[in-house]
Amino acid sequence: MLKSLSNAVGVSGYEDEVAELIKSEMEKYADEVEIDKMGNVIGLKRGKGKGKIMLAAHMDEIGFVVSHIDKNGFIFISPVGGINVKTLISRRVIVHGNERYYGIMGSVPPHIKEKEEKELSIEDIFVDIGAKDREEVLKKGIKVGSIITYDGDLKKLSGRRYTSKTMDDRIGVFVLMETLKKAKSSYDIYFVATVQEEVGLRGAKTSGYKISPDIGIAVDVTLANDIPEVKEHKRITELGKGPAITIMDRSVIGNKRLNSFIEKIAQEENIPLQRNILSRGGTDAGTIHLTKEGVISTTLSIPTRFVHSTVECVDMNDVENAVKLLVKVLEKLDSFAVYQEKKTYSTYGRSRKQSYE
Repeated sequence: MLKSLSNAVGVSGYEDEVAELIKSEMEKYADEVEIDKMGNVIGLKRGKGKGKIMLAAHMDEIGFVVSHIDKNGFIFISPVGGINVKTLISRRVIVHGNERYYGIMGSVPPHIKEKEEKELSIEDIFVDIGAKDREEVLKKGIKVGSIITYDGDLKKLSGRRYTSKTMDDRIGVFVLMETLKKAKSSYDIYFVATVQEEVGLRGAKTSGYKISPDIGIAVDVTLANDIPEVKEHKRITELGKGPAITIMDRSVIGNKRLNSFIEKIAQEENIPLQRNILSRGGTDAGTIHLTKEGVISTTLSIPTRFVHSTVECVDMNDVENAVKLLVKVLEKLDSFAVYQEKKTYSTYGRSRKQSYE
């Protein structure tokens, strides 16, 4: 299942292929499954109607669209999502036209540049599919707006570590699917594979509004910078030491009561759990928690090395522990109070009552 998810096409805004794969798998275990107007896949597993919890993982991947084809058949590109240009040179890609055509990402070789070398930008990158001229490219059904994806199949490394082009966030979708198989709760559970997260958390915004959950948990990747030359305090998380609960990132401050509840269960169940603070980036929880009058939200993340590259790497022990933790959290949600008791406080000598979520 992970291999199928990893290899499926799903650039932001073009998630149809991976969406159909997810829908067909969800239908085996969910009570209801639909693909909404935005393209989100929403699977509902009914509980006892006590409330609604939304688990969200985005299915879109970073990639490119064709922006220009020159007379010699070289294809110029625009990025879809956050791209690190340094990772692009000499990469194999797939250009989607009438069929799937392999291409090579290149730029002007530095040893023939006449001007002083400057920092590489996306405008310097082109794709070579081996075509002789522009007409040959057009005959293949490749045009401005055609999508381009990385060529990077799922591969096993040493031990239980795996690498692919789309761990962000097909590994999160995988966690949702495995949780769906085992989950039991008094809450109705909405498993949502969202679209267009990489370009602004868009699918989570619309699906969150539709579901209007009491609790939202995004499942995504986070940085594992446990590599040479990175100081300990900048490592964020480490592979093999468990999933991570988000304290804060650029899109959300994890709800402290929900975080404490999850951490308590992890401790009770002997499940390793890291704490995650990101100064850059965000997850679907960033829009879920702002739905309507607000939603209690946080993010559970899978530590991942080399994020936003063709070789994103995870440890399956972290993945399995994420599933175990989510299953237990869903099972024990009865003991989590969504609404706090009313409290009385005084402001400028006047007493007021306010109900807090």
